[in-house]
Amino acid sequence: MQKEQWTDAAVLAETGRRLRRERLNRNITRAGLAELSGVSTSTIQHVEHGANYSMETLIRLLRALGLLDRIDALLPEPGPSPIELAKLRGKERQRASGSRLRPKGDNTWQW
Repeated sequence: MQKEQWTDAAVLAETGRRLRRERLNRNITRAGLAELSGVSTSTIQHVEHGANYSMETLIRLLRALGLLDRIDALLPEPGPSPIELAKLRGKERQRASGSRLRPKGDNTWQW
């Protein structure tokens, strides 16, 4: 099944499976993760089995596992919109203006 077609329950189950695999790869018990994250062991068990959970729970678990930086992959920083880009293009510099101030002192021209 294409990821775009996953149900909410399938996304929760896959996220829980991945979090569990990461926890086990790091050789951390549920109790250890609970201590690191401030999330109860029963909540961790529910998350790993695909139950619904809050964003705060996910953030705490990711932080405890050292994975919080992966939020950028989940939701990258958006760039400027096409409308903003069009507005900026109108203000793009076309040429340098040069210095408008004359040097102090002798202003006579020489070879």
